[in-house]
Amino acid sequence: MSVLAVPATPQMTTNPSVPLDAPVNSAAGTSGAGVRTVGWAAPARSSDADAVAWARVRAALRAESGDHHFDAWLAPLVLVGADSDRVRLAAPSAFVADWVGSHYAEALRQHWAAQRPGTRHVVINVQSGAVHPSVAGDAAPAVAAPVAPLPVESRYSFDNFIVGKSNELAYNAALAVAEPGPVGFNPLFLHGTTGLGKTHLMHAIGNAFLARQPGAKVTYMSAERFMVEFLAALRAKDTIAFKQKLRAVDLLMIDDVQFIAGKESTQEEFFHTMNEIISAGKRLVITADRSPQNLEGIQERILSRMAWGLVADINPADYELRLNILHAKLAGMPQNIAVPAEVIEFLARKITANVRELEGALNRVIAYAALVNAPVTLEFTRETLADLLRAHEKKLTIDEIQRKVAEHYHLKLSDLMSARRAREVARPRQVAMYLAKKLTPRSLPEIGRRFGGRDHTTVMHAVKRIEELRASDREIDADVVRLTRLLDA
Repeated sequence: MSVLAVPATPQMTTNPSVPLDAPVNSAAGTSGAGVRTVGWAAPARSSDADAVAWARVRAALRAESGDHHFDAWLAPLVLVGADSDRVRLAAPSAFVADWVGSHYAEALRQHWAAQRPGTRHVVINVQSGAVHPSVAGDAAPAVAAPVAPLPVESRYSFDNFIVGKSNELAYNAALAVAEPGPVGFNPLFLHGTTGLGKTHLMHAIGNAFLARQPGAKVTYMSAERFMVEFLAALRAKDTIAFKQKLRAVDLLMIDDVQFIAGKESTQEEFFHTMNEIISAGKRLVITADRSPQNLEGIQERILSRMAWGLVADINPADYELRLNILHAKLAGMPQNIAVPAEVIEFLARKITANVRELEGALNRVIAYAALVNAPVTLEFTRETLADLLRAHEKKLTIDEIQRKVAEHYHLKLSDLMSARRAREVARPRQVAMYLAKKLTPRSLPEIGRRFGGRDHTTVMHAVKRIEELRASDREIDADVVRLTRLLDA
């Protein structure tokens, strides 16, 4: 396994009057279970074993959180050192330290405990120059976190994006946005489930746009980061600076816009930002996990604005595209390990959920083969990916159930989430809730939320009602059996 290089220990901000284990109302604050954010700490040496553990923790966190969340919040963390029951990390600012502590506390603690049994605390220090709000004093004015967009990643380009029927429209639309001169649509709205290439295309647009216009201002950020930084600006009473920085860009790209669903104040600012960008003739790219028509909790005027441009979907890759993706990935790897064609074909057949998981499976097989100095065979691949293959066979999402049920009953997907109570809609909705309960591990409240924000008792009633109908209504029973087979396939 490759080991990430760990940067040298940074100089910490020091405050002699504040002890490391100070109470929460001093310079040290508890952000989550087993994770503390502090303003200073005595430097500690990190051993080679700790560096290897940190590399594994980072890999696990990237897999769990996704590339853009990891790169935005977790990638800047640096391993400072570790002792018997405590790991020390460093963050570039108090804002990042607090945010990571609030959102990834338990994940950090669990992953470190898995790598270093006995680890009970993960301490996030703040690097020199960062001011923790509580250190500044009660009388000091709040300082808004700056709009700090992720840099566009050079590894993502149009050249290494593999095109197939499922993503051809999105690819061509992205090319058009990156070209200089007038564009026939604005904004570009890309949608599809996770791991299909939306983020890749956004970074490719940014790279191509900058290559053609080196002086242009390009901003890429997740909708979650947009919300966090807007709320920080609100608290600091400095929203003007937030607005000016975003609206001064030539190309604005917002990833995973579904995150701001139900966040009214953030949506208000987002709507005005969209208007300013579009009215000024600048370019806007937005992504989500579903089409504008199927986004819930988003203001109608925002949905209308997004649908006003070009809406392009990215569908799951078919077998041919998965095969091409694996061959392209393999071509970019060191040639010291041979991967037989039957292994590539096996992966393309079995790993169908998304491209990220497909590439990850190939990386895992090659890495394990290198570690144990074994040839890559079909049997070796099956053994290496045994857990992934088992999980993949059982994996089923509520989205997939909703799509299949809507297709089966000739309904729109939005009908299942709507408030309509007509029998021709209510019964299929109950069937979908029943299948979601029986075929996924999701809780009743979560299922209810995915069906238009319904209460868990509504889901309980639906499950009970379908169970009763299956015993007395052959047509309903046949529908459930048929849909179950389709979903299992």
